[in-house]
Amino acid sequence: MIEEKNFYLTREGLKKIKREYEELKQMKLSKTKGEAPVILHSEDVNPEYLALQEDLGLLDIKLADLEVILKNAKLIKAPAKTMQDAVGLGATVMVDTNGRENEFTIVGTLEANPSEGKISNESPVGKILLGKKIGEKVALPTNGNNYKIKKISYNIS
Repeated sequence: MIEEKNFYLTREGLKKIKREYEELKQMKLSKTKGEAPVILHSEDVNPEYLALQEDLGLLDIKLADLEVILKNAKLIKAPAKTMQDAVGLGATVMVDTNGRENEFTIVGTLEANPSEGKISNESPVGKILLGKKIGEKVALPTNGNNYKIKKISYNIS
């Protein structure tokens, strides 16, 4: 079972979670609507019945996890114009990392995908960038990388 906490999602991320939840509900309904395999009344249990029970158990777990996420979802919104000079959730940040330019978008943990340049607000880099402004320098002690913030933008719809 997934931990109860706030889950920060973009509008697109929230749509994706809702879509997955509805698809899984439909899948569960279709699995339980048809003729279910019977339990044999001997020492042997029908393997088809066991497989169905296992599938339904896994679906129930995934559905429960998605319900917790949806119940605790917080939509990432752009901050007021006066606050957009600091890195926050939803910000796209251009940094100079030891002489190399990198661009990251700060998202919640469920949407993080470093290969797409999306890093979690709970990741080490995400944490040290939050609240910082253009020109500020921060260092990540675990890997020795230094980050100088060059640009901050919010492109959240």
